[in-house]
Amino acid sequence: MLDSIIDPHVTRHLIADEGEIIVDEVRRHWMANLTSYVELVVAVLITFTMLFFEARFFWLPLAAGVGLAAHAIFRMLETHMDRFVITNMRVFRVHGIFSQHIATMPMARILDISVHKPFVGRVFGYGHFIFESAAQDQGLREIRYVGNPDERDLTIQRVIQRSGLRGATGRRDK
Repeated sequence: MLDSIIDPHVTRHLIADEGEIIVDEVRRHWMANLTSYVELVVAVLITFTMLFFEARFFWLPLAAGVGLAAHAIFRMLETHMDRFVITNMRVFRVHGIFSQHIATMPMARILDISVHKPFVGRVFGYGHFIFESAAQDQGLREIRYVGNPDERDLTIQRVIQRSGLRGATGRRDK
C-alpha cells in the first residue's frame, strides 16, 4: 500500500498506443541522499540529548530532533520520487511529492549529452547528465546523481542510433 503511494507511476506517462516502451528507469544514486542521512543521525543525537535536560525543558531537543528528522525524511522521499526515464522515443523526468512535474524531450531534439563525473562520483559510480537540445528553453537540462552514467549514456546513444536519427558517423541525417 505505502509503495503505491510513494511510487511516481512513470508508466502512466507512456504513449502506449504509439508503441512507446521503457528502456531504462533511473532512480537517483544513493549519494543524492547523503546529506539527508547525516541529518537523520544528527536528529537522533539531538533527540538523545533530551535525557540530559531538566524535565520542563526536555521537549526542546525532542522538538528539534523530530523536526530535523521530518525534514530529512521529506528530502529522501523527494529523491525517491525523482525518476529519469529513457524510452524508445524520448527521455523524460518525473518528480515531485504533492504535485508531479514532468519534463520531456524527444530523442530527435537531443543534440548533445554531456556527462560530468566529479571525483567523488567516479569513486562511488555516479555522474550528472547535461542535455543540449534544439530548444532554447527546456525543462529537461540537467539530471543529477545518475548511477552508472557511462552505461546510461550508451543506452541513450543506442536508442538514438536504432531510431535512425543519426547516421553511422554520429551526426544527424539531414
